[in-house]
Amino acid sequence: MYRSLVSFIREHYSTNDFIPLHAPVFSGNEQAYVAQTIESSFVSSVGAFVDRFEHDMQCYTGSPRAVATVNGTAALHIALLLAGVSRGDLVITQSLTFVATCNAIAYCGAEPVFVDVDRHTLGLSPEALEIWLESEAVLDSDGCCRLRSDGRVVRACLPMHTFGHPADLDGLVGVCAKWGLALVEDAAESLGSLYKGRHTGTFGLVGTLSFNGNKIITTGGGGMILADEVLGARAKHLTTTAKQPHPYEYVHDEIGYNYRLPNLNAALGCAQLEQLELFVETKRALAHAYAGELADTDLQFVTEPEGCRSNFWLNAVICETSGQRDDLLKFTNEQGVMTRPIWTLMNRLPAYSHCLHGDLSNAQWLESRVVNLPSSVYLRGAE
Repeated sequence: MYRSLVSFIREHYSTNDFIPLHAPVFSGNEQAYVAQTIESSFVSSVGAFVDRFEHDMQCYTGSPRAVATVNGTAALHIALLLAGVSRGDLVITQSLTFVATCNAIAYCGAEPVFVDVDRHTLGLSPEALEIWLESEAVLDSDGCCRLRSDGRVVRACLPMHTFGHPADLDGLVGVCAKWGLALVEDAAESLGSLYKGRHTGTFGLVGTLSFNGNKIITTGGGGMILADEVLGARAKHLTTTAKQPHPYEYVHDEIGYNYRLPNLNAALGCAQLEQLELFVETKRALAHAYAGELADTDLQFVTEPEGCRSNFWLNAVICETSGQRDDLLKFTNEQGVMTRPIWTLMNRLPAYSHCLHGDLSNAQWLESRVVNLPSSVYLRGAE
């Protein structure tokens, strides 16, 4: 079975060389736009391509405002500040995520609380969220959600759309509204993914995207905050060192952050965004092919939730046992085909091992079984 899978992957990518997990593709106007930026001399945080990238992302996602940042973690940090997260607060999130989700919470002086995920979405479970809140939290007289044990404020809920598969947003929106929690979407992996026809990252108070080198489109490093006009304007202010507009004076009215995306990176992003729908189409075709190849095997291919369009950023399979997972990882990597396990659960990491958590049975089950398969966009005949 493993040998057949390796052969399938090599045939798809038409190579006997090493196959990475996810590599960028530059097949459009990338070189031309970057060259224009260099020629203009506006290579830093001010320039036409930054404005264009933000505008184009607004149009693509349907968000009222989009604010570019230097990376996805910076975007998430600011998004949490916009949601009112401050020192001593608690933010509910999933343990099955990349560490940046939790690090952004820690940057605010807040602390994550881990609840379980759903197996069919790999994202935060509304049922697990409701169970934890009913057991551990209470609404005070002002409608503020607090921990029963010590009165700490539970300020926000931060789901992540794992591998580009939308979480159960209807359920999460409902639970958050009931308990007065700000919903902040970590949509770093789900650019191009839709939940009931609407783009991920636009359901909560704020959403964030990532354009790291391994994402579906890349700016080398970069991120984006999705918000309404009011919060978007504040995000722009905070990410540009909180500087008041002035022809020459340096007036900063609060603590700000130098989180601006350079124009050079934005030029790359504009060219990549022009090709995004082609990338999504190509990745979805690969996912369909994987599903067919694995249909009669012991490996369960992770497909999109019902009513959603997933970008299939990283394709994944669920093995029957942890032993099978280890065998698959060993064989494929020895054959020069990169595969990876899912992340170590956040509550197992030293920095977050002390954090509160509910039952994490699904997260633990997935942690021991999930393997990511090569998922790069491959445009035949483009080379």
